[in-house]
Amino acid sequence: MTDSVALDTVDLHILRLLQNDARTTYRELAAEVGVAPSTCLDRVARLRRTGVILGHQLRLDPARLGRGLEALLSVQVRPHRRELIAPFVERIRSLPESRALFHLTGPDDYLVHVAVADTADLQRLVLDEFTSRREVARVETRLIFQQWECGPLLPPGPATGGGPVPGQVRSAD
Repeated sequence: MTDSVALDTVDLHILRLLQNDARTTYRELAAEVGVAPSTCLDRVARLRRTGVILGHQLRLDPARLGRGLEALLSVQVRPHRRELIAPFVERIRSLPESRALFHLTGPDDYLVHVAVADTADLQRLVLDEFTSRREVARVETRLIFQQWECGPLLPPGPATGGGPVPGQVRSAD
């Protein structure tokens, strides 16, 4: 079941600011959105409690950690059965090279974002951790030349066509 969480313009402004810098203090947030710090604290607490805010993450530069080559691995798993999928997902998520893992529709079953030291390290990863697995039928590798962060995630508005009522965010129970 999916419940909508009512968000007003102050909530949306808070979310926009926190997505740009999660270290912003409640005092700074309150001043920026025009509410008292205690009100701001209450609003952020409600956004956490209702599941709109899921957590905070620290972003690191992979190149400065010795992982200057990033790639996307499209992985096809055969047979695509639950008893094979769970161990595969667990293993891929445990690899220090794995940055993100997506389960997909279409010809490929998974897309894995990895960060490695160089092409030899990428080759080792693909051969030792992916194609050596019995359930992996195919791996296709795409190098990432450059990437950009996009704007803050906000609920769809009337201009986006469809979706929740403006000012509403859906959260799963």
